[in-house]
Amino acid sequence: MKYIKYMSRVGKKPIEIPAGVQVQIEDQEIKVKGPKGELSQIIHSAIKVEQKEQELIVTIKDKSQKNANAFWGLFRSLVNNMVVGVTEGFTKQLEINGVGYKATVKGNKIVLILGFSHPVEFDLPAEVKAEVEKNILTISGIDKQLVGEVAANIRKIKKPEPYKGTGIKYVDEVIRRKVGKAAVKSE
Repeated sequence: MKYIKYMSRVGKKPIEIPAGVQVQIEDQEIKVKGPKGELSQIIHSAIKVEQKEQELIVTIKDKSQKNANAFWGLFRSLVNNMVVGVTEGFTKQLEINGVGYKATVKGNKIVLILGFSHPVEFDLPAEVKAEVEKNILTISGIDKQLVGEVAANIRKIKKPEPYKGTGIKYVDEVIRRKVGKAAVKSE
């Protein structure tokens, strides 16, 4: 079988290390420590991460592996997200729409009132924080994957419905609205 050689546009970009961030590379594990916290990641055996002065360079160590080029871009993005996470952090905002729908944060739990017969309690991981302001729920943390997963799981509790648009949606999400039965009858 013949493999086509591609160059990863993402993978070949160097990652700048901002001031106040420490990077430690041991074998196939990279640890990034910054003002907001510390993250670690196991690197695939086909990929090599090197630190040169204030930059991280991600390269392919073993080109004979089948998906080496795909892993090159993936691990460059993962390491870059670690550096951004420990310096700036990541946030996802959810909008709660509906009459009587609301959310409150109590310790490490989010209590959601979404029209069910009972309030729904959602346990937050220790690394993630939540804030509620009016009908906007903000999820923040240093791990991009964990923040996105928590936001997706909260959205899954009551997805936005297409007729009235009630439910939980991302702030920048556009819901395609459907026309109800009343509009069809009037024609």
